[in-house]
Amino acid sequence: MASSVGCQHYAPCCGKLYVCRLCHDAEENHQMDRFKVREVFCSACDTLQKAQKTCQECHTQFGEYYCDICHLFDKDKKQYHCQPCGICRIGPKEKYFHCQKCNLCLAQDLRGNHKCVENVSRQNCPVCMEDIHTSRIGAHVLPCGHLLHKTCFDDMVRTGTYRCPLCMHSAWNMEEHWEIIDNDIAQSPMPTEYQGATVKVICNDCQSHCTVPFHVLGMKCAECGSYNTAQDGGLIQQQHHSDLYTENEPEPQDQH
Repeated sequence: MASSVGCQHYAPCCGKLYVCRLCHDAEENHQMDRFKVREVFCSACDTLQKAQKTCQECHTQFGEYYCDICHLFDKDKKQYHCQPCGICRIGPKEKYFHCQKCNLCLAQDLRGNHKCVENVSRQNCPVCMEDIHTSRIGAHVLPCGHLLHKTCFDDMVRTGTYRCPLCMHSAWNMEEHWEIIDNDIAQSPMPTEYQGATVKVICNDCQSHCTVPFHVLGMKCAECGSYNTAQDGGLIQQQHHSDLYTENEPEPQDQH
């Protein structure tokens, strides 16, 4: 694949020239190991040379940013190489920190303010099933600690899908929505035969098991107030007065 300016990477795996590893991977049936790139080809003066930021012959700059570990050539986006991540990240560096447990660079406002999940970035996005760790798309950290692409999270918000695809925990603060359901339930009483009926639920947000009033609009967790619950079993109908008598104790007869 030719380029009018800049350089082309010499792929050590197949001996071909490509503008970038993504172009290589799209054309070939294997992936280029960026860390094994040793040579680049200057498209301005046709010189094959060791990988570097500027051409040794015509002094053409191959990229405003160059990493001699990842062999990444790019425009200046305040990139920095994170040694624990093993790749370059878009900065500026001072706005991010590397969480050792999550094994991922996160925004500074998440320092001490997120739930850690060990090596979470090494999992694929649970929405699109694409890689997160090396993705050029930013990652979004859910309250449960799981990760997904920022674009996938935006799609969830737009479609009203509020649960984490992995653990079903609420993906953002739902308090205002729970209040709306409270009001809807208050204005929509259940039919007489279902009034007083209860049901066992498991809360996806606090993991509590409790017995709560049944309503078609939602079952509210008795512990945390979340409607993000799952029904555990059938309805428990309220026991009527006549049901309190056993077969050995006949109901009293009306006295005339």
